[in-house]
Amino acid sequence: MPVDLHLNRRRLLQAGAGIAGLALGAGPLRQARAATDLTIGVIYVGARDDFGWNQSHAEAVQTLKTVPGIKVVEEENVPETDAVSKTMESMIALDGAGLILPTSFGYYNPFVIDEAKGHADVQFRHAAPLWTDKDPKNAGSYFAFLDQAHYVDGVAAGAASASGKLGFVAAKPIGIVLRNINSFLLGARTVNPNATVRVIFTGDWSLPVREAEATNALVDAGCDLITCHVDGPKVVIQTAESRGVKSCGHNASQAPLAPKGFVTGAEYKWATIYTGFADLLSKGQPLPNVTFGGYDKDMVKNTAFGAGATDKARMAAEAAIKDLKAGKPIWTVPVKDNKGNVVLPKAGYDNYAPELNSMTYLVDGVVGSTT
Repeated sequence: MPVDLHLNRRRLLQAGAGIAGLALGAGPLRQARAATDLTIGVIYVGARDDFGWNQSHAEAVQTLKTVPGIKVVEEENVPETDAVSKTMESMIALDGAGLILPTSFGYYNPFVIDEAKGHADVQFRHAAPLWTDKDPKNAGSYFAFLDQAHYVDGVAAGAASASGKLGFVAAKPIGIVLRNINSFLLGARTVNPNATVRVIFTGDWSLPVREAEATNALVDAGCDLITCHVDGPKVVIQTAESRGVKSCGHNASQAPLAPKGFVTGAEYKWATIYTGFADLLSKGQPLPNVTFGGYDKDMVKNTAFGAGATDKARMAAEAAIKDLKAGKPIWTVPVKDNKGNVVLPKAGYDNYAPELNSMTYLVDGVVGSTT
């Protein structure tokens, strides 16, 4: 089992570090290493089948495993503590990993940074835009701008909703979450200028009971379509389905959870980044310290349409995807927040404009508060 493996690896590293160091020079192990060009270690904070953040990475890793010359070792349910340091150490010492992909936000500082300092010959790439030029050069960040796929969700939701009242269950009012909420509203208003989004923040990334309560509260408030930004959207989607309302997903596909009401969902396409890393390293080329993109760089996608999607929703969403692939901006006019303040004064912003990375507000049309 994955948890037992995690514990065994840690014990091996702690109790037998000297033996492991000697074994690296032994003939059979050295030959086994030579048979594989690159070993990549991937670390998850939760279960790989969570219908959410962890699953989005795990599905991409399956693609990575098909690349010739690549060996992948994985650990799931690794907390954001020194446990991740021990996992990284074991992947390097016991498996010979040359690239480590720690996929949870809280792994980076200090754990990834410290490991990178201690292993200059190993590459570390972390799934959040946190790396700066003050950090080790063998570390870095990769990220995909899921707000583009949430914008498409909004387009489909605006067309699929009968009332125009949309609900959003969100973990925390931080920049990346606010950007997804705001993009969802903008998408909805391209097809229904009167659409609104009511948001409830649960307070953390994984609080299933609170997520169910928030979903029910949004349905009780009249929302006939629910979406979310939490680590594992399973509870939100299942609760919406049980209440007879439509839903849009987040992180990975939740389509099987809502056979009647699922419309589409915003998904990461980490496989593009992972196979790109493997290709560069196999050619002896350096990895970039920062890697990011959206639809135009094939790093995000939308889940295949479900039964909740109307013909209008499908057509409008497909047109939006085509525009995003061509680089068409989402933020095309000056924007006010839901308190009446002008927060984006220009008449247009590129989808990667730095102003969009520091959102502290909810735009006009979103019902809720960041405090």
